[in-house]
Amino acid sequence: MTDFRDEPVERVPFLEPIEPGEERRWGSWTAIIVGGLVALIGLVLAVGGLWLAVLGGSLYYLVAGAAMLWSGVSLVRGRMLGGWVYLALVLLTLLWAWWEVGANAWAQVPRVIAPMVLLVPVIAAMATLSVRGDRWKLAGGGVLAALIVTVLDFGAAVAASPDPVRMPLPAPNTAGMIDPSGQQTGADWPAYGGTTSARRYSSLTQINPDNARKLKRAWAIHTGDLPSSPKVAKTYGAETTPIKIGDTLYLCTPKNILIALDPASGATKWRFDPKVPDTAIPYTAACRGVTYYAVPNAPAEQPCATRIIEGTLDARIIAVDARTGRPCAGFGTNGQTDIKIGMGKTPDGFVSITSPPTIVRGVIVTGHQVLDGQDRWAPSGVIQGFDAVTGKLRWAWDMMRPDLTGYPPEGQEWTRGTPNMWTIASGDEQLGLVYLPMGNSAADYYSSLRRPQEDMFATSLVALDVTTGKPKWRFQAVRKDVWDYDFGAQATLADYKGVPALVLPSKQGDIYVLDRRTGQPLTPVGAIKAPAGGVEPEQRATSQPVSLWHTLRKPDLTEHDMWGMSPIDQMICRIQFRRARYNGFFTPPEADRHTIEYPGYNGGTDWGGIAVDPQRGVIFANYNDMPNYLKLVPREKADKLGWAPRDQSRGNIGGAEGAGDPQANTPYAINVNAGWRMPLTGMLCKQPPYGGIRAIDMASGKTIWDRPFGEARTNGPFGIPSMLPINIGTPNNGGAVVTAGGVMFIAAATDNLIRAIDMRTGKTLWKDVLPGGGQATPMTYEIGGKQYLVIMAGGHHFMETPISDELIAYALP
Repeated sequence: MTDFRDEPVERVPFLEPIEPGEERRWGSWTAIIVGGLVALIGLVLAVGGLWLAVLGGSLYYLVAGAAMLWSGVSLVRGRMLGGWVYLALVLLTLLWAWWEVGANAWAQVPRVIAPMVLLVPVIAAMATLSVRGDRWKLAGGGVLAALIVTVLDFGAAVAASPDPVRMPLPAPNTAGMIDPSGQQTGADWPAYGGTTSARRYSSLTQINPDNARKLKRAWAIHTGDLPSSPKVAKTYGAETTPIKIGDTLYLCTPKNILIALDPASGATKWRFDPKVPDTAIPYTAACRGVTYYAVPNAPAEQPCATRIIEGTLDARIIAVDARTGRPCAGFGTNGQTDIKIGMGKTPDGFVSITSPPTIVRGVIVTGHQVLDGQDRWAPSGVIQGFDAVTGKLRWAWDMMRPDLTGYPPEGQEWTRGTPNMWTIASGDEQLGLVYLPMGNSAADYYSSLRRPQEDMFATSLVALDVTTGKPKWRFQAVRKDVWDYDFGAQATLADYKGVPALVLPSKQGDIYVLDRRTGQPLTPVGAIKAPAGGVEPEQRATSQPVSLWHTLRKPDLTEHDMWGMSPIDQMICRIQFRRARYNGFFTPPEADRHTIEYPGYNGGTDWGGIAVDPQRGVIFANYNDMPNYLKLVPREKADKLGWAPRDQSRGNIGGAEGAGDPQANTPYAINVNAGWRMPLTGMLCKQPPYGGIRAIDMASGKTIWDRPFGEARTNGPFGIPSMLPINIGTPNNGGAVVTAGGVMFIAAATDNLIRAIDMRTGKTLWKDVLPGGGQATPMTYEIGGKQYLVIMAGGHHFMETPISDELIAYALP
């Protein structure tokens, strides 16, 4: 009997290439690993794609998932066919991307980049399965070809993109527009918006498009106001714009420390700390600015002849001597007055002043922030006017009790839950009017409990007679607002074709021009049919007003606008889009499914406002372009989740506004996904850009130029900064300053940069990296023959930019 163990055995390597006609169950280890990855991604896409197809969405993901499953399994089994199937899918994907979004490079990113990246290991796997001796050269050529195709694809997309709109900037008219505030910018910057007309314009010309690139840091100071703990850091957002009068620069810190500086060196002249506790912080620890007042006919040497006035997070109005920083003894009680008198129960953080008061004809006019989303019967939104010398209440406007001019009688209080003014008013010294951008009634997303007077004045610009506190007129931008579309920006006073006017931007993106004497629109205002439905169908208006003159708002979203860093997260965003209710602008919120609000509550235009060049007649508006993804939560469920007003059980502060707000004493809480972000990656579901800047000709309402605003350098998936200096257009908070020199200065974006921009073209002339987020409006002034640019680089929790306490000044060498 033959012993086969003694016979020579021809061993066949397990990974030997397959001869024609042979069959093998497994490929190389490279092919197994790559094929397994391709098959796994294909399975996810196939399952999600089937779901999307059932919802009426794109069939691409189902087809791509099936093809990748086939490709992956084939590669695992050692079949070259798997690679060819994947290559065919990539080519199909390129064609599909052009068919679906055309020449939009950003829109092509999630459609093209990830499949192209995965093509590299697929080509490597194919090389391990090949019997050719030059297989690795061919693989290298394939990778190079894929790279070339990718570059050509995006190059073609960029080249085929329509050129940005550009018109010539109107020539300056030296006569310009008269500023009714009686204040003047140039050497000084006397008010938060430059003047109480809020034009954010300076007549300085030393810095211009020819030399702006030479700007250098002149000085910097640390205010010393930093969060006391990581928990408090989740609330900080300085938002401060200093003012400059004469030889002193004045500012406030997030917790209301007043600081006076030498404007040439940054040296501290004095500090005053009102000792605001952390418990007083509302949604954001912010002090946007201070107000200067000179007492008429007071001797210059008299204490508090000139004074700095601020509102605090714990709802005080404080007046200090502008020269020394000492409290003004004759103002209120020891230099302060409490605006909460007459408000009844006001838990810590529920009533705060975050914006500088506006002074017109010697009356300090202040609104206040009422902590959003907590309780339908939150403290009143009453507007109050105080004597700028004595600090005594001159009048109060409670819209539910118009006959009441002083404090409520003993045992009574200002009407609870009424719309408030949390942002900045502007004023006309000549007309004696102050213009109030009003917010919404407490509980933004539910309207059935509102009273007629609240419906009348909510989300309106209201002109008050500063001597009486009585409304002269109102202009309403939203009827029965359940989208948190309160006015966030100052109205800017300007002339329009010879008529005293104001320019009013909104969170919806609409820009209105109104006669500031009467409130009558000077530019066309129309109405659109509004979607019905929601949890209060009987409350929804059948139509809503819109500007027919100019809007920053883009067309309604479609499934094609969904984004992500890969086909998987883009597919998930598409599924979310299809599952939500979205009938375009003003889709009302629902409780049984998500709804899409576009634009979201951060704008359009928010508290940064707009800038107006009164000589050229041009509006400069930075804006946001992001949706919100939101859902009403029935009270029983909200209670189980522990959502309660902050003074009761929630306790925590920070986080995105509206994310789990209880709206106590209504049937529904609200959960807002601000910006509509993916929970895992943190990326936004809408494709870029997320923000921009636009120059608008006031005479015609036409766009002069429009550009995305903000680089991708600090943004990326999973919170990892990409460091890419690509102008993606990021979210932004804060305003711009424009100058007679033809340069705009702005920070605001999430890229932690401050820029000088050519007002003629929108092109960046200069930029510098800030130590913290620049979520504040810069200002400019002159001292000693030199023009300075100053920005508070304080960062912002909502914008997720680094927190800092640094104030920085720039100048030419």
